[in-house]
Amino acid sequence: MISVFSGVEGLVFDCDGTLADTMPIHIKAWCDTFSDYGIPCPEAFLQTVMGTPAAKIIERFNRLHGHHIDPVAFAVKKNRRAGEKLHQSRPIEPVAAIVRQYRGRLPMAVASGGTRRNVLVTLESIGLGDCFSTVLTSDDDVRPKPNPDIFLEAARRMNVPPGVCQVFEDGEAGLEAARRAGMFVTDVRGFIG
Repeated sequence: MISVFSGVEGLVFDCDGTLADTMPIHIKAWCDTFSDYGIPCPEAFLQTVMGTPAAKIIERFNRLHGHHIDPVAFAVKKNRRAGEKLHQSRPIEPVAAIVRQYRGRLPMAVASGGTRRNVLVTLESIGLGDCFSTVLTSDDDVRPKPNPDIFLEAARRMNVPPGVCQVFEDGEAGLEAARRAGMFVTDVRGFIG
């Protein structure tokens, strides 16, 4: 069972794959967009970079594989495709239950590598749209995961010291970012099936 650690004063949640079961939607959008470029979908690579903004993922893909894909144009297409389906999102119940349990009791934030539009659509579709005082996304001026900046900014906006925040994450980049921010970290992958 997922729980909040003793002494925690603020909660920070990733969105895709943590609060909402959206990864199949995002993977399909990635694969369809790679197909537009005539490139087989590198699903194994994508699994290692989830939680990072799409344009940054393509920049890294280009460096590793010698491609010259326009990262911004690719990201726009991929995010639009995903956004068309995100209204079908379902909550990841063990994590959503924490949000409902602590709503109004502790400050809570979302810190996601997704676009603001897609994150807000997802939160609404899973019934948690009004639970967070702070929502940070790839559209905000913070360095993306695995840099700790998005989590540190979430703590600042919640007015809670980072050392007493707990992060709920499912991606390696996010887990690393949370550790680097000095926060309690819960890897939700062991609690979801």
